[in-house]
Amino acid sequence: MYAIGIMSGTSLDGVDAALVSIEGRGAATKVSLIGFTTTEIPDELKREIRQAVKPATGTVDLLCSLNFKLGYLFADAAKAVCAAADFPMERVDFIASHGQTVWHIPKPDGCFVRSTLQIGEPAVIAYETGVKVVSNFRTMDIAAGGEGAPLVPYSEFVLYSSPNENVTLQNIGGIGNVTVLPSTGNMADVYAFDTGPGNMVIDEMMQRLYARPYDEGGEVATSGSVNEEMLRELMSHPYISMPLPKSTGREMFGEQYTAALLERWAALPSADLVATATAFTAHTIAEAYRRFIIPRWPISRTVLGGGGAHNATLRRMLAEQLPGVEVLTQDELGFSSDAKEAIAFAIMGNETLHGYPSNVCSATGASRQVILGNITPAPNKEY
Repeated sequence: MYAIGIMSGTSLDGVDAALVSIEGRGAATKVSLIGFTTTEIPDELKREIRQAVKPATGTVDLLCSLNFKLGYLFADAAKAVCAAADFPMERVDFIASHGQTVWHIPKPDGCFVRSTLQIGEPAVIAYETGVKVVSNFRTMDIAAGGEGAPLVPYSEFVLYSSPNENVTLQNIGGIGNVTVLPSTGNMADVYAFDTGPGNMVIDEMMQRLYARPYDEGGEVATSGSVNEEMLRELMSHPYISMPLPKSTGREMFGEQYTAALLERWAALPSADLVATATAFTAHTIAEAYRRFIIPRWPISRTVLGGGGAHNATLRRMLAEQLPGVEVLTQDELGFSSDAKEAIAFAIMGNETLHGYPSNVCSATGASRQVILGNITPAPNKEY
């Protein structure tokens, strides 16, 4: 079969689309990347997404319209990856779309129940492409008592498990998340969680201070100095010590959080602020490893994926915080750091269409494994 996985993360740095060939299921799944593209999110649409993720401005009419606008954008992303690979859309068997997370409530909070909301209307994607769509992967896990995140561990278990070593896969998107793959090869031993902010705080600072979307290669961070007092305050955030399972998002480390930081530490040079935010990400990852991984499963290497894998300063800071642990990127192992999450959802969509579960209970906290996602059939071409 041929599939397209679509991922739009909290960093809003584009819509990733991975065109893959995929055969089998479970541990026997074979995946090969045919093409990968990132479709830019137009500035006006980014503005609307940022409005939608704020309780004060995320109105129902905006969410209603944005759900469909994102559906058209995701359909365009699917078309773009097929065009880039010179691959006819008619040969694609399904599209697996994660959607754009608007809000995530991983634990009950007052009158609010555990819940999550990803938008990007699958009916629009199916109609525009003529291809069946699997979407809304997180909700069934939450219905089963989980946090709906992280979901990528299933694909990582399928693709990266090793009988010879304990492996950690550290994704650094808007949020950082890690998957622990013990050498036992037992799915029950796999666990994963969000380590804290990935690029989210760094990117927000870059936009506000430099009018740039991100710190390319970590150049700004490396030109500044880490402010130790500010870093200590950042590391006192309650999420750092919160027990597992846990997940987080823009509601905790988003625009409002960064705006408050910039106001409190306004006297610092801009480069120092970015350097400290970068160190914050590195320290939260390392601290998560020291608290929740290394005492249980000693590791000798971690493999980075996501946009943060390209930030040389962040990578250096992380290596300094984890002496004795080799810090590699997906690309150094022959995989794609950028395509990793889009491929993951193609794998999960494949499990869904085969009628099999793809959540990892030890990662999400769900009471049992469940089949994830909603299926939107392709519209009939003739009636």
